[in-house]
Amino acid sequence: MLISHGTRKQLKERIRLFFGGMPCRVQVAALPWRRTDDGSFEVMLVTSRGTGRWVLPKGWPERREESHEAAAREAAEEAGVSGSIARSEIGCFYYGKELPSGMRWRCEVHVFPMEVDHVADKWPERKKRSRRWFRPQDAARLVQEEDLGELIASFGFNPRKFAA
Repeated sequence: MLISHGTRKQLKERIRLFFGGMPCRVQVAALPWRRTDDGSFEVMLVTSRGTGRWVLPKGWPERREESHEAAAREAAEEAGVSGSIARSEIGCFYYGKELPSGMRWRCEVHVFPMEVDHVADKWPERKKRSRRWFRPQDAARLVQEEDLGELIASFGFNPRKFAA
C-alpha cells in the first residue's frame, strides 16, 4: 500500500505532538478555480510577499470567523477573487512560516476550494503579489510544499465534487 506524502506528514505531525512537540498554528487557504472555455479548468496561485514563490491565498482566521469564510476573505485580499467557497476543506498541508525574528512557526493549513466568479482589477494586495491561472498539474509542480502539490493534483481530477 502506497502512502502519500501528505499522509506521511500528518502521521509525523501526530507523533511529534504525542512526544510533546509544540502544536501547529492553524491557517486557512482558498484554492481558487475556474472552468475554461474548452471545458477544462485552472487554479489560481499568488506569489508570497517575502520570497515571491507560488502559494495559495492563505492566512489566519479572525475573531469568530468560520474557516471557509476566512479562506474566502484571504482570497479577496491576496488575489482579488470571489465566488462560491466550499464549507468543507479538501485537505491540509504543513509548512514552516518564517517570522521576522528568523524563527519558524509550524503551520497546518486547511484548504477550501473556491469556484471563482469574479476577478477584480483592483484588490488590497495587488502591489505586493502577482496572481496567475495555471493548469492544476502545472500549479502542483510550482508550489514548494510537496503535500500541497499532491492536494492540488488530486483536486485537478474532479473539482465539481468539491463545489460549494
